[in-house]
Amino acid sequence: MTIRVLLADDQKLIRSGFRVLVNSAPGLEVVAEAANGQEAIELARSERADVILMDIRMPGLDGLAATRLITDDESLAGVKVLILTTFEIDEYVFEAIRSGASGFLGKGAEPEELINAIHTVARGDALLSPKALRGLMDRFLTQPEVGSQTAPAELDVLTDREREIVGLVALGLSNDEIADRLVLSPLTAKTHVNRAMMKLDARDRAQLVVIAYRTGLVKAGVQPLQ
Repeated sequence: MTIRVLLADDQKLIRSGFRVLVNSAPGLEVVAEAANGQEAIELARSERADVILMDIRMPGLDGLAATRLITDDESLAGVKVLILTTFEIDEYVFEAIRSGASGFLGKGAEPEELINAIHTVARGDALLSPKALRGLMDRFLTQPEVGSQTAPAELDVLTDREREIVGLVALGLSNDEIADRLVLSPLTAKTHVNRAMMKLDARDRAQLVVIAYRTGLVKAGVQPLQ
């Protein structure tokens, strides 16, 4: 099945470069281009886009506001947003994930990284570049509740195994890596991740990271609380 990609960036030259790159990859097709957030929303509906490559800074409605409106729209529930920007700093990462983006990647990424990122978010997984993930961690470490020795009631809906797995997701482990760490099958690990997302009303793995740090379930450099 071809993944339908929408490009949203106010610079035509950048869109042209991305169009050539995306269209050259098997299984991907650019179906439309938007110069601002409002156009991105309208084209996501009319062109039935699967993934939107969304710039943050655009005139009028910016990428973060557009992402929020797209992810809040039930008619666009299947659309995934991959934030692609030159401004890979923690404030933008935090707001992008809060807005419902499924991924965040710097424009300096290698072509192969971008293609892989599109496939990643299209299949329902989340993606944060290492730099973006570090920024997200650093931001939550500054919050006073992070690092508390008991997780809040919000996590009571999880089983012990699910809490452990959410902690490992927050430490950046993939399903396969979690499976290896806990001696599980990758399918079982994925099932636990999906159940945790459902129970915590998290859109994807990126929001599990947010919840893990906000609740103090994990801290950078340490194992998740048991």
